[in-house]
Amino acid sequence: MKLYTHPISPLGRPVMMFIADNNISVEEVEVDLISGAQYKPEFIAINPNSAVPVLEDGDFRLSESSAILKYLADKIGSATYPTDLKSRAKINSAMDWFNTGFYNGFGHQLCYQQLIPQLQIADEAARHIVIARGKTMAEKYLSVLNDHMIGANNYVCGPNVTIADYLGSGITTLGDVTGCNFAQWPNVRRWITTMKARPNWASANVGLQGWIDMARGPTYVTV
Repeated sequence: MKLYTHPISPLGRPVMMFIADNNISVEEVEVDLISGAQYKPEFIAINPNSAVPVLEDGDFRLSESSAILKYLADKIGSATYPTDLKSRAKINSAMDWFNTGFYNGFGHQLCYQQLIPQLQIADEAARHIVIARGKTMAEKYLSVLNDHMIGANNYVCGPNVTIADYLGSGITTLGDVTGCNFAQWPNVRRWITTMKARPNWASANVGLQGWIDMARGPTYVTV
């Protein structure tokens, strides 16, 4: 198998960690997001959406981090994606939740509008409005995550780690780059700490630390 990804990608890092945690043999191909390699014709031929990650398994090609995690978990029979219908539906729901509303508000509006020039709105006044809206949305979603999803559990969907935790932690730790401390949401902080304690977190997320170092300096709007 072959995985097209980049070390800083919030959606690529969860797949990389799942692969590492399960000793899956995968060739990693770096797509340099910094230089814009995702927009070049050779990668557009692989994924017209110009996004990583992309998994190739023989002549089968799959994009979208959530789908890749589900495919790999099924392929190896991982307990992180149980076959019980209700358990699986709960995991699917959590992954959709992270990948849509939460990622839009927290990731695209709050974090990316401050971190990625190519995605920033050119009009500065409009950009600040979007950032403020993203902060409001992020606060709402983090309260849902803290109070109703994690609660007293160790993980998002209960007492055991699932692929929803892999996906969710990759997106949530975007906040590390801007200096978010999630102080208002102790269950979220505890969950992130639990995920970071996993044996392959450091190696799979080395790109995150590099991004943190590179982004130091400005004062960011945080949660």
